[in-house]
Amino acid sequence: MTPLATHVSVFLRERLPLERRASERTCDTYALALRLFFEFAARQLKVRPSALGLEQLDAPLVLDFLTHLETERANSPATRNVRLAAIRTFMRFIEYREPSAFEQIRRIRAIPMKRADTRLVDYLNRDEMQALLDAPSPNTRDGIRDRAMLYVAYSAGLRVSELVGLRLENLDFNPRLSIHVIGKGRRERALPLWRETATALRAWLALRPTGQATEVFLNARGAAMTRSGFEYILDKHVQTAAQRCPGLSTKRVSPHCLRHSCAISILQSTGDIRKVALWLGHASTQTTEMYLRADTTTLLETMNSTVPPTLRKGHFRPPDQLIELLRTG
Repeated sequence: MTPLATHVSVFLRERLPLERRASERTCDTYALALRLFFEFAARQLKVRPSALGLEQLDAPLVLDFLTHLETERANSPATRNVRLAAIRTFMRFIEYREPSAFEQIRRIRAIPMKRADTRLVDYLNRDEMQALLDAPSPNTRDGIRDRAMLYVAYSAGLRVSELVGLRLENLDFNPRLSIHVIGKGRRERALPLWRETATALRAWLALRPTGQATEVFLNARGAAMTRSGFEYILDKHVQTAAQRCPGLSTKRVSPHCLRHSCAISILQSTGDIRKVALWLGHASTQTTEMYLRADTTTLLETMNSTVPPTLRKGHFRPPDQLIELLRTG
């Protein structure tokens, strides 16, 4: 039986971060997928996860795991595909280290991705977004920090990982306040901040406690803000803003919803999908096209610029009562 521990260790500590230069977030995603798979396999085979052997990880077991994700864990097809991609990448890594398992691994890598529904993105309109930005109190330190986080997340269209990972060294104050962001795929972009955003951020920097943490946004303990910490803060202020905009209570406002809201705002202002892709750090405008489907303003412009077909006029004549009686009788 070929043990897995050494392969997993080399994959997560050397292959991903060093050879492929994967981000910390990507490494965490792969580690979570493998952990869930190994825990499931251990329960199915009635062994400890550390006792699992490579020979036991076959295609039927992987398929059972994918079914488990969708039925028992209620994962979406998109999440299911992310987990499968991690397993396939790991197996491709092992393929070169254990040539004898080639056929077994080939069958696992042949498992297809599941087609997922392409839904419209969730976003906030201007009134809803303004209510959310105004929700934090400007009279407390936490409120000033929260307002700065919301302004930066929205105006720069940041992913939550980019927001909480923003460091002091990523701020540029000349000639105007801007931020340097390293996004997905190690794509870098420099974003100037709106005047209101710069004002909110400067107010937080004036109160930000000094310490060992180099991240811009800190929690109550002086450590770097976490993803879950920002999600909690966002949810709290959404509830406050919903008192002013009741429509917010019916929306699922996630950190990524702020990014979508920024994209829709830029699209409506410029009408240029390339500028949206540049601002968000997308590698291709194909990713950005989802905002064209969600933006009713653009669709209305398309409809208004199109000549509709004419409708032939006519008059409806009800059937003759005598003939209708004979038909139904």
